[in-house]
Amino acid sequence: MAGRLRAPTGRYAGKSAAERQAERRRRFLDAALELFGGAPGYRATTVAALSEAAGLSTRQFYEAFRTLEDVLAALHLQVNDWAEEAVLTAFTGARDLPLEDRVTAVFRAYAGNVTADPRRIRITFVEIIGVSPRLEEQRLARRSRWVDLICAEATAAAARGEAAPRDYRLAATAFIGGVNGLLHDWSAGWVEAALDEVVEELVRQLLGILRPQGWQPGGSRAA
Repeated sequence: MAGRLRAPTGRYAGKSAAERQAERRRRFLDAALELFGGAPGYRATTVAALSEAAGLSTRQFYEAFRTLEDVLAALHLQVNDWAEEAVLTAFTGARDLPLEDRVTAVFRAYAGNVTADPRRIRITFVEIIGVSPRLEEQRLARRSRWVDLICAEATAAAARGEAAPRDYRLAATAFIGGVNGLLHDWSAGWVEAALDEVVEELVRQLLGILRPQGWQPGGSRAA
């Protein structure tokens, strides 16, 4: 019967069909991180090359994915999930700290996670660009999640009297673009600075947004 290949059912080597399928999917994503995030890159990788790198067959590829673009989409989401998890963990650990210390902890966690593996930066900031309208929509949607996170935390800080009360969405959107650009340029060697210096600069910029000139704790402005 014509149609997409179906994965086998039943248990084998102590694993269910679903467990084996999940393991093969992980192996394809691991191989994609290596090939898409390094050499030769997404556009020069074939299904056959990816399958060989994963130690699997092309038949098994089509049991897990429809196209290489599906693999890139899944990998992009995974890389963002890793960074988001690191940030949320940092937020939890720094919840009771002063604003500057909270911001520093969060950006150190984000920058450390993203830059720990240059392949992740390439997936997030290079390979995903210009592939298709679908992936562009996904990229912007994930960036919007980061904007939402900053807006939520900034609004909470304003409610505590730690930051100026305002609509932060426009500023947060501009700031996230700057974060992405700086981290990409730093990873590419175009910015001569230690990672700690990059984090300190990002912290200064965000604090400048949260606490504009003339603003004082408690919500008032200097006369």
